[in-house]
Amino acid sequence: MVSEFVVLTGIITRKMPAYDDHIARLVESRDYDPFGVLGAHPQGTHCQLRVWRPGASAVALRTARRVRPMVCLHPAGLFGVRLRRVPTAPWRVVADGVETVDPYAFPPTASAADLLLFAQGQNHRSYQLLGAHPISREQHAGVRFRVWAPSAERVSVVGDFNHWDGRCHPLQTLGGSGVWELFIPGISVGARYKFELRQRDSGQVFLRADPYAHAAELRPASASRVASGVPFAWQDATWLRARAACDWRHAPLNIYELHAGSWLRHPDGRFYHWRELAERLVPYVRARGYTHIELLPITEHPLDESWGYQSTGFFAPSARFGDPDGLRALIQACHAAGIGVLLDWVPGHFPADDGALAHFDGSALYEHADPRLQRHPDWGTSSFNYGRAEICSFLLSSAHYWLSEFHFDGLRVDAVASMLYLDYSRAPGEWTPNRHGGRENLEAVAFLRALNGMVEIDFPGVLTMAEESTTWPGVTHPLATGGLGFSLKWNMGWMNDSLRYFGLDPVYRRHHHALLTFGQVYADTERFMLPLSHDEVVHGKGSLLNKMPGDAWQRYANLRLLLAWQLTTPGKKLGFMGNEFGQSREWACNRELDWAEASSPAHAGIDQLLTDLNTLYREVPALHDLDHDAAGFQWLDCNDATHSTLSFIRRARSGQWLVVVLNFTPVTRTDFRLNLPQAGPYRILLNSDSRHYGGSDAGPTRIDARVHAGLDPAPCGVFTLPPLAALILIAAELDTSR
Repeated sequence: MVSEFVVLTGIITRKMPAYDDHIARLVESRDYDPFGVLGAHPQGTHCQLRVWRPGASAVALRTARRVRPMVCLHPAGLFGVRLRRVPTAPWRVVADGVETVDPYAFPPTASAADLLLFAQGQNHRSYQLLGAHPISREQHAGVRFRVWAPSAERVSVVGDFNHWDGRCHPLQTLGGSGVWELFIPGISVGARYKFELRQRDSGQVFLRADPYAHAAELRPASASRVASGVPFAWQDATWLRARAACDWRHAPLNIYELHAGSWLRHPDGRFYHWRELAERLVPYVRARGYTHIELLPITEHPLDESWGYQSTGFFAPSARFGDPDGLRALIQACHAAGIGVLLDWVPGHFPADDGALAHFDGSALYEHADPRLQRHPDWGTSSFNYGRAEICSFLLSSAHYWLSEFHFDGLRVDAVASMLYLDYSRAPGEWTPNRHGGRENLEAVAFLRALNGMVEIDFPGVLTMAEESTTWPGVTHPLATGGLGFSLKWNMGWMNDSLRYFGLDPVYRRHHHALLTFGQVYADTERFMLPLSHDEVVHGKGSLLNKMPGDAWQRYANLRLLLAWQLTTPGKKLGFMGNEFGQSREWACNRELDWAEASSPAHAGIDQLLTDLNTLYREVPALHDLDHDAAGFQWLDCNDATHSTLSFIRRARSGQWLVVVLNFTPVTRTDFRLNLPQAGPYRILLNSDSRHYGGSDAGPTRIDARVHAGLDPAPCGVFTLPPLAALILIAAELDTSR
């Protein structure tokens, strides 16, 4: 009987006519259908089993009864054996003495429904569909790899397990979905890997990190890592239930924004890992009365100086700070201490460098194909193509992943304005109008609405916050009424006006009084957050303290006044690390905060003031209950530009109210007269000029308001208003703290 294949010295003397083209694709690393030639294939009453072992000289099939030598079908590494029946999967292969389970014994298993949802932009859990997942099949542990690369002719997974040889493990394409899949037994958690792709049109071959990787190497290395599939032992169910039931609009929300790489460092400059950070950070934040922390982006990124805003790993916590479970442990520790955790999330752009998302499969896949929309002119990065449904699945899944797998309590969405406008930072001719001829990015609008709709349904009580600096209408309005559906919008107008005002010499402030009062004209048009963020204390802008004019005493007093202005003005609050003690140097991401300075008397005074302000803000409903309601605020006097003073009332739904009086000059106002809501005694809840904070200790300890004969019939208080200071007053009858 003539053998189907005759091989002499490793050279094929008789080919397989039905498989010539397919074998050529496999041998030339162009094959998109390796399962079409590899694995077990019935042929009449027999079965032909083929395996792919590039570089091997001797290959055998191990069955339950014996080891059968395999015939070399092509010297590039294709081996085969003719069997009487289809072997029981999975079969084992011995190549040059090394025994493994054959990956091509495991056909792809991707669900058609999941692939369809992904293609429609509605798969919010595509991180479960794509990426590298440790699983077991037929009682064999390994890793299932899937990647979306529709313009690739061939995709392989490479890593230490195959000596980074792209010939070894080609993936199988899953029809028209653009998704590729392969399960490889024997790969363990922690393994390094990348995808090697051959572009269909150009034939170019390149390496890419996994867009859906859950872990990555420490920079400057850039490989993805197989993350553990063992669920984290969460113990924050009570917190999550309370979060879902909380009416956050009427609750205090005071955020401590921090950069994990520069809050604190080891003496040798090493980063603190998440668990180490939790030991120091959680008690620090809790002692100062903050309700939440917000982490600057901690998704994997190659460049420290980007602060995380140029992400390459939208599902991977940065390896700088340890393993993913360490981040979960930090969040759990915060929840146990009553502190929420927010993530600064960047769905607006990504680095244009090779090796990650940019031109992932040789085409404009994640970014726009139109060069006028592809690059972000301010940052030199690539802009996401929100008009492509699979990109929406990718980004929505990223948000879902951080909220579900890490229990974050909210997302601060970066650079929303750059997403909303097609002409953002672009000159005429450098952008393409939408289908209506306008400058609105309609696809980005739809994506943002989908994001907020998903969060509202799947994560009750979770917040979304927009860094949006324009007058786009309805950023925080409900989706049902046509709004974008965000929980909160950063009030960049309040921030810019306030910092501009505080930067003026007090002698000129009378001419710019409207910078402080204008914000109340639009305060209830959106749900606002008042930010004094990282962006204001970096890149030569100086620290908050060094923005303040005057001599040293005035600068500290001005900063105390600014912090009091923020904490008493309607709107939720955000302050950046270092602001709490008035750090002198502007923030730098490559060093820790100036902790030695924090303990000096002047800086410790600012720290104590902010702690007391935060405590009042949390404990006194009038300061937070009606942050987004016009009924929560009333001017007493907003017209005293001559003396640069302001006074107003803050109210709660319960009827509780208090009075805030501010003096924006270094002049002590003796016999200062102020009409108050009712007669009687008032207690001073806080005086930012107190000696406990480093002030001059001017000002009253209590105020008696009474009607003065022959004058205004309203009750009037006459008292000393301290210089560059804020007073918070409460009518004695309303003061439940005594």
